[in-house]
Amino acid sequence: MDKVVKSDTEWRAQLSDLAYKVTRKHGTERAGTHEDFPGGPGTFACVCCGAPLFDKSTKFDSGTGWPSFFAPMPDAPVGESVDNSWFMRRTEVHCDRCDAHLGHVFPDGPQPTGLRYCINGVALEFHSDNDENAD
Repeated sequence: MDKVVKSDTEWRAQLSDLAYKVTRKHGTERAGTHEDFPGGPGTFACVCCGAPLFDKSTKFDSGTGWPSFFAPMPDAPVGESVDNSWFMRRTEVHCDRCDAHLGHVFPDGPQPTGLRYCINGVALEFHSDNDENAD
């Protein structure tokens, strides 16, 4: 996948205010505000560039109020970096294709990975496998 680079003005025009704050300015949406994704099989993609990131089969209820996954899709452009904000050390998760902030990953998830990718729902868009327009 090619790198997606846009100006701040272009990102602001494309994204909702909250999606811009979260993905471009490393914000966090309020817990419990984005668990309304449709049911059934599908793929969660980056709201900024459309890159496929997480398969619905890896989603689980972590009880945190944010969508959680135990693994990204194979070859998904999910990158990690150190986040020292809020007086703690965490591992930030971002989209390597467009540098969108997605959330954080923690070592307290279910097997088989033991990881919990705690992702801001506003950073994702769901593409149903049952969509008539799906490729």
